[in-house]
Amino acid sequence: MREQYMRSGEGFLLVFSVTDSNSLDEMYRFHRQILRVKDRDEFPMLLVANKCDMESQRVIPSDEIQQRAEQLKIPFVECSAMLGRNVEIAFHDLVRQVRKFQAAERPPIKPSKLKPRRKCVII
Repeated sequence: MREQYMRSGEGFLLVFSVTDSNSLDEMYRFHRQILRVKDRDEFPMLLVANKCDMESQRVIPSDEIQQRAEQLKIPFVECSAMLGRNVEIAFHDLVRQVRKFQAAERPPIKPSKLKPRRKCVII
């Protein structure tokens, strides 16, 4: 079922919890699965570190998240769904990536070979 959603998806938010290191490890599996289903080396994705409001329970530091995002070759953002912090930014960043990706995939528009129209002259 998940692969059907992946086939039709235009971009993906890979969301994990900063309070659970296993959730970050799962993102590697999802990342590989998306690329396999899409049969691509790259695809619009954003690594989203959720629960950044829970600093006392945090087990994944920001520098580790940045390092993993660089390994996956995708950007990342830290957010808090509970507080609404950076949630919109995550979606907006993903939409920008999707649009950029789609623009790069479109074939270039060739200039028209039509003759220029002549103006009508009334005599």
